[in-house]
Amino acid sequence: MATTYVWHKLHLYGSQIARTGPWRGLLPLLGLLLLAGPALAQRKRSDAIDRSRKGHIKGITVENLSNYNDRFFRPGIYIAPNFSRFFLEQSAAYFQAAQQGRGISANSIISPGFAVGFIGDIRLGNPGTPFHLRFTPGLNFLTRRVEFLSAGAGQPDTIRTQEVSTTQLELPILLKYQSNRRRNTRFYMIGGLKPSFAVTQRQNTPAINQITVARDDLMLEYGVGLDLFYPYFKFGPELRFSHGLRNVLTPRDNAYSNSLQSLRTNTVTLYLNIE
Repeated sequence: MATTYVWHKLHLYGSQIARTGPWRGLLPLLGLLLLAGPALAQRKRSDAIDRSRKGHIKGITVENLSNYNDRFFRPGIYIAPNFSRFFLEQSAAYFQAAQQGRGISANSIISPGFAVGFIGDIRLGNPGTPFHLRFTPGLNFLTRRVEFLSAGAGQPDTIRTQEVSTTQLELPILLKYQSNRRRNTRFYMIGGLKPSFAVTQRQNTPAINQITVARDDLMLEYGVGLDLFYPYFKFGPELRFSHGLRNVLTPRDNAYSNSLQSLRTNTVTLYLNIE
């Protein structure tokens, strides 16, 4: 009968366990993780860079004016081309004359203008708040026109254009609601009231200045805009609509003024803000 060597049997099984046990698969796995760790970290860092499909770097986005939201007061300037007209209503005297085959009908003509001014922007609350109060005083150079068509029994129709040229001091007080910043762009909405006062009214030619308007006005304003952040300033194109809240017609004793019941201002303005 063969002798049983317990020690050699245990030695044989012990070496087989060491070669085939779980540590044999775990140690190479740890080695692969150690080798692949720096590569994975490098891959994570390079994902922040815009790359093409072939791996070439297209560009790196840098956040301009990163501390802009921390500022409580932000000054600036603006230039603003605009188009304006009168929203008019004809009077009862016109309708009575029209029934008799005569009278003067009126039609408002859209006219260009130009404004310049300053910007004062105040943050309402903590740096992360979306609300800002804006005060943008400026001068607006306007020429609004109204075309009158005279019709008479047996007489040819005649067209005459009347114009009102003014330089307005405008004092808008607006509330701005802005979205979260996405890299170097941000959208916003704006609205408020705009009082205005006539600095000058040019009426040097009586033939084309037969209608007169009040020297002060109050308008409702609202619009949308886009903030574009650059390294040294913020540029904001903004489209704003303005509607007069009061009748600015000053009655005069002539055919043109008598054919009108009310005149209200209406303006569309493209603001180019630099802050």
